[in-house]
Amino acid sequence: MTPRAFENRMVLLTGVGREGQVGEMLARRFAEAGASLLLVDVDVAETQRRADALRRTGARAVAFGCDLTDPAQLDALAARVTGEHGGVVDALVHLAGGFAMSGQVDASDVSVWHRQFAINLTTAYLTTRACLPMLRRSGGGGAIVYFASAAALPGAVTAEMSAYVAAKSGVLALMRSVAQEEKDTGVRANAVAPTSIRTSANLASMGTTARYVEREEVADVVLFLCSDAARRITGQVIHLA
Repeated sequence: MTPRAFENRMVLLTGVGREGQVGEMLARRFAEAGASLLLVDVDVAETQRRADALRRTGARAVAFGCDLTDPAQLDALAARVTGEHGGVVDALVHLAGGFAMSGQVDASDVSVWHRQFAINLTTAYLTTRACLPMLRRSGGGGAIVYFASAAALPGAVTAEMSAYVAAKSGVLALMRSVAQEEKDTGVRANAVAPTSIRTSANLASMGTTARYVEREEVADVVLFLCSDAARRITGQVIHLA
């Protein structure tokens, strides 16, 4: 992949609000590769801070606030991107989501189940639904990268986190459906399934001695999947451990 592989490309990233998280690293790396960035998060103030920091480096970045569980807000976002930025998205990276333990199924809180599906799976579905028309307009076919989890892969330890695992398994099912449905449009869909990533939130909750995947390693894989070098790769899950 060349140093400016994403020159003249539009990349939409969701879930990039907080500092020290994966989205911050991905936005930085895409900007360094020449991409124009559309940063989307429910917390528009945090997202604006990320966009401002990128613009200070000379990058092109615009912040949007959007509740990704609300189809009306996503339709409005797509209309804004079409009206203000040409309506072409070359890559969608869906980072939005979150983790919570749900406990043993027989004693679990139903609200946790609904929340995990809303923030992990519903957001992925609705964002894809809104962005597919813009991805199809990409000259070489657009790319989608979803964030699943190693916990959703065969053989993983899943006890007491059934809600999270079920939601992330749904993300993988969605990815495979999109890959099959869009095979003739040139839009490809893939997913990464990392173990715990070294983020500020994980360091605060899990400490410094846990085994982590580095944010830079995640960025390397995501940028590859969105690049021209991966044009023939679709429907795949990359396990990062």
